[in-house]
Amino acid sequence: MRAKCAFLWHISLNVRQHKMTIIGRDKEIRDLKYCYESEKSEFVAVYGRRRVGKTFLVRELFEPEFFFYATGILNGDRQAQLASWNREILRYGGDGIPEAGNWVEAFVNLNKLVARTSDKGKKVIFLDEIPWMATMRSDFLAGLDYFWNRWASARKDILLIICGSATSWITDNIVNNRGGLHNRLTRQILVDPFNLRECRQYYESRRIPLTHFQMAEAYMIFGGVPYYMSLMEPHLSLYQNVDKIYFAEASDLRNEFTNLYQSLFKNADSYVRVIETLAKKGIGMTRGDIAFELKISDGGRLTKILQDLSESRFIRKYIAYGNRKKESLYQLTDFFSLFDIRFRGWRESYSTDYWLRFSSTTAYSIWSGVSFEKLCLLHLPQIRKKLGISGVLTAAYSWRGINEDAGAQIDLVIDRGDNVINLCEAKFSSAPYTLTKSDSESLRNKRAAFVYSTHTRKAAVTTMITTFGLKKNMYSAEITSEVTLDDLFEPV
Repeated sequence: MRAKCAFLWHISLNVRQHKMTIIGRDKEIRDLKYCYESEKSEFVAVYGRRRVGKTFLVRELFEPEFFFYATGILNGDRQAQLASWNREILRYGGDGIPEAGNWVEAFVNLNKLVARTSDKGKKVIFLDEIPWMATMRSDFLAGLDYFWNRWASARKDILLIICGSATSWITDNIVNNRGGLHNRLTRQILVDPFNLRECRQYYESRRIPLTHFQMAEAYMIFGGVPYYMSLMEPHLSLYQNVDKIYFAEASDLRNEFTNLYQSLFKNADSYVRVIETLAKKGIGMTRGDIAFELKISDGGRLTKILQDLSESRFIRKYIAYGNRKKESLYQLTDFFSLFDIRFRGWRESYSTDYWLRFSSTTAYSIWSGVSFEKLCLLHLPQIRKKLGISGVLTAAYSWRGINEDAGAQIDLVIDRGDNVINLCEAKFSSAPYTLTKSDSESLRNKRAAFVYSTHTRKAAVTTMITTFGLKKNMYSAEITSEVTLDDLFEPV
């Protein structure tokens, strides 16, 4: 008992110390620490988008205390995966344990490894990238089923953590498993990209000197994905870093888009076609529109693709405000995918200063406007805080007009429980935004079209979300609520 208490104290100390190096992830750390300190065995799934820092999180917390750690091999066949597993069994003290020829034997060997130890503390077993381990027609799930249901779950000292970037595989085969693993997970931890506040903490920890505006621009390119951010160098400007990381010959992210989808999905070309189609419509498309655009059947295959992309956080599914048909829209929300689709064809246009040159083009203005709208959508809690409605029941939508109002659209509609609706207009600019007469008329017309089309009885007010606020003039006085970029960095 003394040994276990000492070990728990050690891991608790580790968590406190590592919170200095792990940016954010407070809830994830609490969940993992709780599972470690519980009085029963725990089966935890950690999943999320590729490059988001799942493995880093688990290793930073537990690596010195790993009882066993194995990782899948990208594109490795069953034999290669088992060979890697056998090597890890040997490395973690499995001398004399015969090599496994299948996954049931592999997990039996893991049982034997645990049975050998006299350690009374929690044994952390980390299986990383398990979708790569579970090759076609392998018996991996049968082995995992055996290990957990017939042995580990009956003990009190196992913390089994499985991890994978192929979120849809984890969901289909573990979370929604209909066999022996059905409802066996004791905790699910979804790791999302950083928000702006966490990005600032990361840049400060790396001593990368960026302003809030530059951090927002970087977010609209890299999407708060820690691995992408880690490629930035402190001595380079943002423009130089973007050139080095993405545009230059042999740059780190030159082929990232292709590699990203191929590593996550079988028949990745079908997924990429959907992503590239959604990139054309900022507000999103119905599945019928997607099928028509791609000239494919609006059937089960498309359902599966859209579901996988949603679960992997590349797209979002939502109902547009006032849509009486309740027809869902699908919207591309992955920043890097949108950036790559818009700019990959331009990489051959210039020999140097790619991003500096692009920043003055119409293509940049269109891209930054769409991306800033998505950035605002992902920071809705911060917007609600600035508007003073954190304690008010709210729902967020988008809206697009129909028939005579077909040209009107509002990308963020905040429907409030206090009988007010905020119609948010996002503007990305390098200086305080100047509302013109034309802008003012457009905003009034949108508000009128929204009220007329939706028949709302709530008070509809226009809210401006800008980078540096509104420049004061005769038209800015009509705006009753504002949110600036600085507000999106606030804690909630």
